[in-house]
Amino acid sequence: MSETKRCALITGGSRGIGRAIAVSMAGEGYDLVIGYAGNSAKADETRELCFNAASTNGKEIRVISVQADVATQEGAKALVEAAMNEFGRIDVLVNNAGITRDGLLMRMSTEDFDDVIATNLKGAFLMTREVARPMMKQRYGRIINISSIVGLHGNAGQVNYSASKAGLIGLTKSTAKELASRNITCNAIAPGFIGTDMTKEMTDAAKEATLATIPMKKAGEPSDIANAALFLASEKSSYITGQVLGVDGGMGC
Repeated sequence: MSETKRCALITGGSRGIGRAIAVSMAGEGYDLVIGYAGNSAKADETRELCFNAASTNGKEIRVISVQADVATQEGAKALVEAAMNEFGRIDVLVNNAGITRDGLLMRMSTEDFDDVIATNLKGAFLMTREVARPMMKQRYGRIINISSIVGLHGNAGQVNYSASKAGLIGLTKSTAKELASRNITCNAIAPGFIGTDMTKEMTDAAKEATLATIPMKKAGEPSDIANAALFLASEKSSYITGQVLGVDGGMGC
């Protein structure tokens, strides 16, 4: 890292992939803003894990957690304002907040479609728009969107989720072109089958069927995504923008 004390804002940071990214960044000395939807206990657990990771690596960090609904303009603005008030800058934005409302196309309600698009895609747009100004002012930024392999290849029973994650890829590429001249990069990570609370809800049969499609024959871990995010947030990725990094054990080959 550079001598500048970096600050990362992570939406959906209280558990799963978001938590893994937060803890990994804490270990590298990032100050953190953990955005969460409603589970304050999980957010508190993540804060403690971040402090422990930083302490283990001899780093001193500050961490705040902020409850906000990123699907609303008010929620996105509140998150960014909290970060700016506490740290005075935002160097990394990780758009990780996401929900699922699975169902076959013919049975999916309009509400279930709208809810997923609102959180997964509109939320990322709102957060990106809010951080763009402070990042442009400081002439530095890293925006990382957590997409999915289903955003590239689709998945039966997930037309809403697939559409939201495919939309994130388009958002990533357009944002990258708009902000590149201000030393702001924007990239996406497309996880494959990762062991999280979301995938644990799958039936054993569904898990076995999914594992059969993965050349490495195993599920990934949240830490695998965190490692990719650390790279894209670092100075080492300064000439990489508008790209989609698949972390899927070969599933998307």
